[in-house]
Amino acid sequence: MAALFTFAEATQRVGGSVQGDGSVAPSGLSIDTRTIRPGECFVALRAERDGHDFAATAMEKGASCLMVDHALPFAVPQLIVPDTLAAMQAWGAARLAELRPRAVFGVTGSVGKTSTKELLAGATGGWKTPGNRNNTLGLPQALAAYPGGFDAVVLEMGMSTPGEIRRLTELAPPDFGVITNIGTAHLENFAEGQQGIARAKGELVAGLRPGGAWVFHERDAWCRWVAEQPWAAHTLAVPVGGSEFRVEACESLGPRGERFVLRTPGYGLPIEIQLRGRHQADNAALAAVIALLAGFKPEGVAEGLAAVAPEPGRGRLHALKGGGWLLDETYNASPDSILACASALLELEGGEPVAVLGSMRELGADAPALHRATGEALKKLGLSRLWTFGEFAADYATGFGSGAAAFADFEPLRDGPDGLGSIPAGARIIVKGSRFWRSERVVDWLLLNAGVD
Repeated sequence: MAALFTFAEATQRVGGSVQGDGSVAPSGLSIDTRTIRPGECFVALRAERDGHDFAATAMEKGASCLMVDHALPFAVPQLIVPDTLAAMQAWGAARLAELRPRAVFGVTGSVGKTSTKELLAGATGGWKTPGNRNNTLGLPQALAAYPGGFDAVVLEMGMSTPGEIRRLTELAPPDFGVITNIGTAHLENFAEGQQGIARAKGELVAGLRPGGAWVFHERDAWCRWVAEQPWAAHTLAVPVGGSEFRVEACESLGPRGERFVLRTPGYGLPIEIQLRGRHQADNAALAAVIALLAGFKPEGVAEGLAAVAPEPGRGRLHALKGGGWLLDETYNASPDSILACASALLELEGGEPVAVLGSMRELGADAPALHRATGEALKKLGLSRLWTFGEFAADYATGFGSGAAAFADFEPLRDGPDGLGSIPAGARIIVKGSRFWRSERVVDWLLLNAGVD
């Protein structure tokens, strides 16, 4: 593994000047004093609040050095640059450019991009961006600590407005791409509606190196639209579900995950994954196909996919006392992801299937209607009861009809006589919601009060 850049080396790549010891080599870059770790460099960004005001706190928590746009009166090495954001982005871009592996993958999508990133990193044995560092701050911050020595790098690329993914591909040009789907997340930020979202997701394809391949589900009409655009003509678009690559014999293994055969032009590749739900089998198929197209061996791809375990908030399953199940899908929510995860819940054996949902966000003027439609679809899918909270709780409940209970916030959901305490013993429970509503509080309460088997 390659040593991280020293300040002296960093100035050659990002400009600026060093005050103090230029031989200091931070263990990484941090932009948040709440999560900074000893040995990291604190980057003082100018945003809603000026990061320079938090430099002293960063040093108290163990920052070894500072990146600033003017010298501060502290006795630690300081890299002084005109623009700390631009410098951090240049640092990450330079790190990848100098230690570039044979395959760089970019992954985006309205739903499932983080799970697919994890699956693709498993399939290739690659380095991946940690957590949800998928924007113009988090991705270069993560790349600054890239250790090198891998055959693949898997980069999650998120967006909430046009141009963000384009900027990410400028910093880290991918060789290969994945678009998991094009849905309605962040719809309120796009005057063109879903076509605007498709165009913004398509920035990943536009940013692929010439001749690069990318995969998508053949059934996704907006991904097909991307493949037909002139700015995608320099790439190879490979649909999964068409004549060459498709999922066959998909079978739920209940709590153990999913099993399927990936049919390719030359052979069938048996795959098992620990993640639950047909949607996760679809994500694994995308990961497998792009890994194979990049030259990774089939047996290694299958073994790597099988080793990927669910993370908290992203499909982690808890067995509850009395034979119940708790499916923790709390990281975020959209209409498509809620229904996909609810379908995965129904594949489990057990008692009454129910949902506890926080409201969704960034759906624009259609938010009430989308919540009502989601509630209605959950009832048609076969869920028997729904507890919901947040600003659109009543809309969820209206769509679901009989068996739904709506609450303004988590506290009345937790404390009310018809709230969480009324969930029947032995139930199969899915918990999901937007980050804003912190649905993980529901999981914590249920684990404490319903008990883990």
